[in-house]
Amino acid sequence: MTGRVGSGPAHPAMHERIESAAARFRLDRRGIRALAAMLLAVDLVGFALLIVGTHGWIVPLPRPTTTDFVSFYAAGALADAGTPALAYDRRAHLAAEEKATAPGIRYQFFNYPPVFLLLCAALARLPYLVAFVLFEGAGLALYLAVACRILGERNGTALLALLAFPIVWWNFGLGQNAFLTAALFGAATVFVDRRPLLAGLLFGGLCYKPQFAVLVPVALICAGRWRALAAAALAAAALVLLSVAAFGGATWLTFYAAILASPAMYESGRIVFGGMANPFGAARLLGAAPAIAYGVQAAAILALAAIVGAAWRGRLSLPARAAVLAAAAPIAAPLSLLYDLMLSAIAACWLVADRHSPTASTHERGVLATLCLLLLDGRGLAKAWHVPAFPFAAMALFGLTAARAWREARLRRGADA
Repeated sequence: MTGRVGSGPAHPAMHERIESAAARFRLDRRGIRALAAMLLAVDLVGFALLIVGTHGWIVPLPRPTTTDFVSFYAAGALADAGTPALAYDRRAHLAAEEKATAPGIRYQFFNYPPVFLLLCAALARLPYLVAFVLFEGAGLALYLAVACRILGERNGTALLALLAFPIVWWNFGLGQNAFLTAALFGAATVFVDRRPLLAGLLFGGLCYKPQFAVLVPVALICAGRWRALAAAALAAAALVLLSVAAFGGATWLTFYAAILASPAMYESGRIVFGGMANPFGAARLLGAAPAIAYGVQAAAILALAAIVGAAWRGRLSLPARAAVLAAAAPIAAPLSLLYDLMLSAIAACWLVADRHSPTASTHERGVLATLCLLLLDGRGLAKAWHVPAFPFAAMALFGLTAARAWREARLRRGADA
């Protein structure tokens, strides 16, 4: 609608409204730069405190610490040694983690499908710190490239705003893979209308974290994007077969056994509920029993599927559809942690990219800024006050995207009448 990537042609009757709305909703770049610079400064201070704190430079620590990346590296090292199935054996995997870092570290689980071992095995051929920097740096570069493509801007203001998003630094500090997930998901939404086969391949690449593709088939089926759906299925199948060829079918059987045992870990709080970003985590943080939390999560998935399906079935612009899907993904995922809210950044990018739409609300910018502030210390709020900050932020953003899609659908119905 605005001439940016993926925006479809506006309805002729809407053209005049779009032009007049552009002036009303134009963002002040100076204000954005100032706000982003202040937020980034706070991010960097928090990141520095995280680094020095986890290295024992503030107070002595009872044991050495590390990041989640050690789990990936250790699994890759076991695969390179010809024993990929041991990535799912806690004792052997912990020994590999300690070999890569230091004895006595807290164990970091590896519950990824063997598809992810293909990347981990390549990284484990490098020295540990080199692999860490390469993985996080390349992932961030991919994410920034995709986000700038969505925004239709590659200037300093855009980069500053993207880097100021607090989850960027949580992902760095925790050594996680959410940059890659967001880049794949975001790029798939960019191409889904114009190059459906490429979009399908990118969606299929998410099979290393399949929980974030729960709603993708719903969207593609409702939109009639059959080529994209077929390409996604073929890409996922090809990666699975490649992993079987590389690591053997026994590795997949071991993975399945580990996955069957994993719910008990997530229910127990071994992964802190305050760090989860979905309704299940929010319910558990607020004291709900596991059965109730699962029920809440199931109800959320059904509601999200209905809204995503309606958005993709209608004749809405790509920014509206993509924002709804990306915002829903971390909420619908049965397991979603704070760094996975990088997907929420993709949704926010689609909202901002279409900010001159007549369906854009003057309140959206203020809400987005408030959510960024909330995410600065989401874990602190959860720990001190039992506030599920991360699920709340994810659901608030989804509310923005759903409201935008509803207004666009209503406007189009009025224009067609």
